Amino acid sequence: MSQQQIPRPADQGLFERVFKLRDHGTTVRTEVIAGFTTFLTMVYIVFVNPQILGAAGMDTQAVFVTTCLIAAFGSILMGLFANLPVALAPAMGLNAFFAFVVVGAMGLSWQVGMGAIFWGAVGLLLLTLFRVRYWMIANIPLGLRVGITSGIGLFIGMMGLKNAGIIVANPETLVAIGDLSSHSVLLGVLGFFIIAILASRNIHAAVLVSIVVTTLLGLWFGDVHYNGLVSMPPGVTSVVGQVDLAGALDLSLAGVIFSFMLVNLFDSSGTLIGVTDKAGLTDSQGKFPRMKQALFVDSVSSVGGAFIGTSSVTAYIESTSGVSIGGRTGLTAVVVGLLFLLVIFLSPLAGMVPGYAAAGALIYVGVLMTSSLARVKWDDLTEAVPAFITAVMMPFSFSITEGIALGFISYCIMKVFTGRWRDLSLCVVVVALLFVLKIAFID
Repeated sequence: MSQQQIPRPADQGLFERVFKLRDHGTTVRTEVIAGFTTFLTMVYIVFVNPQILGAAGMDTQAVFVTTCLIAAFGSILMGLFANLPVALAPAMGLNAFFAFVVVGAMGLSWQVGMGAIFWGAVGLLLLTLFRVRYWMIANIPLGLRVGITSGIGLFIGMMGLKNAGIIVANPETLVAIGDLSSHSVLLGVLGFFIIAILASRNIHAAVLVSIVVTTLLGLWFGDVHYNGLVSMPPGVTSVVGQVDLAGALDLSLAGVIFSFMLVNLFDSSGTLIGVTDKAGLTDSQGKFPRMKQALFVDSVSSVGGAFIGTSSVTAYIESTSGVSIGGRTGLTAVVVGLLFLLVIFLSPLAGMVPGYAAAGALIYVGVLMTSSLARVKWDDLTEAVPAFITAVMMPFSFSITEGIALGFISYCIMKVFTGRWRDLSLCVVVVALLFVLKIAFID
């Protein structure tokens, strides 16, 4: 291959020195295209996150801006510090847990609830700094990890079905089917199938296309009012600086804080391993270059996200879309971050998106997360029962915390009383005992 086809370090200049493009077999053009592709697959979060956090009483316009800011900060930091093609943004699942359970069901103020997320993120950062995070990842069994991920997926899917009006509360049967003749329900269903069909055809911007189409149809039905496309960013003082850190340090919130930390630990770590494996960067043990830096970046970003009121931050599996077309370095993530900064000036669009337009995205995320149940060893009941309990108890108890707690406790019960207690790790036993103490003395 000629020198014109593979640019030399002198030709690439700063980009080559910072991102080592030639060492990774890529070019600036490839990385930019990969970054734009990843951005299109995950930009839906700037519309969905304000919708979810708005249900907790937060200012949706301010949340739109802070969502863009923390996604830009996390992605750019990941690109520059860890040189990985992994983008970060507020975590789906944790934001729903915060809005619908911690604030909605438990009745806490959003300021205190966001404080709980903050302390959970601080805990994750400490686990990372003291390398306990690696020990926990290695010692918590696959069945429980899958159960947690899938349970959150079921929880998010249920919220999507509720927001679209597809399911409604019923005092006799708990839930029932909604009014399927309603145009808002039909548009919510349409939005989901647009995503599912386009995604199955490998169209990366499937979620964004769905939100645009259903919002335009909502405009035609009169549900949406056009407020322009571009404007200066709205103020963020209604959320930034309002997090109640002291109020969240309540013993009764210990389980919630621990759950936020545990979910973020598995979510982000698993995604980082998945994306780097797709890029061909991982070894046989699942380790990848600059793993320590990457875990530090995602932990710091989580703390920052909670502090400015956007919920915890995590690596996005959508980063694989950019990797699939050649993204191999941190330049891909930096491009994603810069695009998020540009989106800040499109804040009028966020106010136009109706609830049912974002519902399809929630249901779709639920599908993706729940699909991991296929990894459970269903022929081994000591693994299958805890995974099942963890997954189903999250939506049925309307609490991610209770799902995790019952999952760990049931895992210990199954292993001990079937004579397989040697399968238990110290990590699992300690976590289960902590949850038992919480149930016995705090609940």
